[in-house]
Amino acid sequence: MRKFWFFKGFVFIVAFVLLGGFVVMSLWNWLIPSIFGLGVITFAQALGLLVLSKILFGGFRGGHWGGGCGGGLQFWKHRMAERWDKMTPEERHDYKQKMRNVWGRWNARREDKDFED
Repeated sequence: MRKFWFFKGFVFIVAFVLLGGFVVMSLWNWLIPSIFGLGVITFAQALGLLVLSKILFGGFRGGHWGGGCGGGLQFWKHRMAERWDKMTPEERHDYKQKMRNVWGRWNARREDKDFED
């Protein structure tokens, strides 16, 4: 089963790269020669432009679409969990009150669960 998902993912990535190269090549050859007077490009050059744009604008960070935001979010979640664990029950209560004033009413069921901890 794991081989099937690996193969399916590999096929998807290859199809995405090929389609992306074709789209870049088509758009370039349709727009750039008539607007800027530059020459047409080949499929290989379009793939090169995709790689170059990934390096310049996207980097090679891990994660899904949207860049490295997911990694940063996990970092802050972990950091807040550490801080929460170090708080006394009174500090937790004060923090919840402060957040209620800023963000509005929290779910009462959630409050009951947190007070049990």
